[in-house]
Amino acid sequence: MLPRWVLVPAAIGLLLFVLPLLGILSRVPWSRFPALVTSDSALTALQLSLRTASASTVLCVLLGVPMALVLARGRVPGARVLRSVVLLPLVLPPVVGGLALLWALGRRGLLGPTLSVLGVEVGFTTAAVVLAQTFVSLPFLVLSLEGALLTAGDRYESVAATLGARPGRVLVRITVPLVAPGLLSGAVLAFARALGEFGATLTFAGSLQGVTRTLPLEVYVQRETDPDAAAALSLLLVVVAVVVVVAVRGRRSTV
Repeated sequence: MLPRWVLVPAAIGLLLFVLPLLGILSRVPWSRFPALVTSDSALTALQLSLRTASASTVLCVLLGVPMALVLARGRVPGARVLRSVVLLPLVLPPVVGGLALLWALGRRGLLGPTLSVLGVEVGFTTAAVVLAQTFVSLPFLVLSLEGALLTAGDRYESVAATLGARPGRVLVRITVPLVAPGLLSGAVLAFARALGEFGATLTFAGSLQGVTRTLPLEVYVQRETDPDAAAALSLLLVVVAVVVVVAVRGRRSTV
């Protein structure tokens, strides 16, 4: 049983989430809402956001699962330092993250000349959007999955290894199914974070309609010229994120 005083800070914390949403709702021009969210620029930005967020989530799973396994199960030296590096994007200002990517992969960056020789240009392309979203989203998946792995423990894997199962078979048949809910939660968090990514994307990829201007960037552009459109698109972004999270968590609760 919880002490009653806990309810007070909990209610204040809830208000911190609810009040901004009410602020958006109060500024939406409802008579123009359908036209604003179905304009060509809004639909283009929404489609680009969904495509790039999906691609970055796939990258997060492909890269984040091995990283979480190494952190939770591996006996590697310097694991604490490695974990700190993985979590760095969570505390970096987004614009600093974007500049770091630009200085590493941009035309004049660390690997830029080499990539140019190979005919690859990353900065200010759709690929740059995906990389920026992956950079800021990956820690969410690694954290969720590492927590699930530590909670699950390794007793089932140890039993399987004792019975002669190879490490690859143990990973596929036991470890991954065991932490599937944690992996799903991490993937959803990564997708939602990628969908709302702004600072690193603007710095590393720019804002070119149809190429790099995702929905958050479209909101920023509209804010300068049409605040009503910015409010409508903000609400659209909130609705899409909520639908994704609720749909997946609802599915989890039925499993």
